[in-house]
Amino acid sequence: MPSPAHVTSLEALGDFRSALIVFLGHAHRSVDEVGDEIRRMRGRLQNEWRTKWEQELRKSRRQLAQAEQDLLSARLSNLRDNISAQQNAVRKAREACVHAEGKIRTVKIWTREFDNTVDPLVKRIDSLRQVLDHDLPKGLAFIVQAQKTLEDYAGSAPRPPVAPPPASEPTTP
Repeated sequence: MPSPAHVTSLEALGDFRSALIVFLGHAHRSVDEVGDEIRRMRGRLQNEWRTKWEQELRKSRRQLAQAEQDLLSARLSNLRDNISAQQNAVRKAREACVHAEGKIRTVKIWTREFDNTVDPLVKRIDSLRQVLDHDLPKGLAFIVQAQKTLEDYAGSAPRPPVAPPPASEPTTP
């Protein structure tokens, strides 16, 4: 006959199950936060940042056109003192245009590379989500069933025979 199992603590199994449930809650929130952050970043690249730098470029081009117009007016009016200030304004406006154009190029590159860089990581997150949504709940169900089985086993295990109470006085008939 097989020897009986020595179950020492069913509470430890219950504690593990509770900790696993807490972990599942935290893990689900974390995975959801990562997915939200990826969507926010994609939106920033495709909309916010591209739009911002396109507006900056239009603004810089208007300033450049105005500065060039002011420089031309200063040259035509033969005001030599004012020409250096106008030349500096044109130079700064051109630098602002070049800066905005560079930012637009950078945002376009990031937008193009974002999916190539992030997609493999998203696949890993999706596989983690699969584990969290399907595998761990099955594991929890197994733990619950094992806990019930062990409780039943511990409850039905043969108990050591109980000795009759000692007779304090001999009985006389």
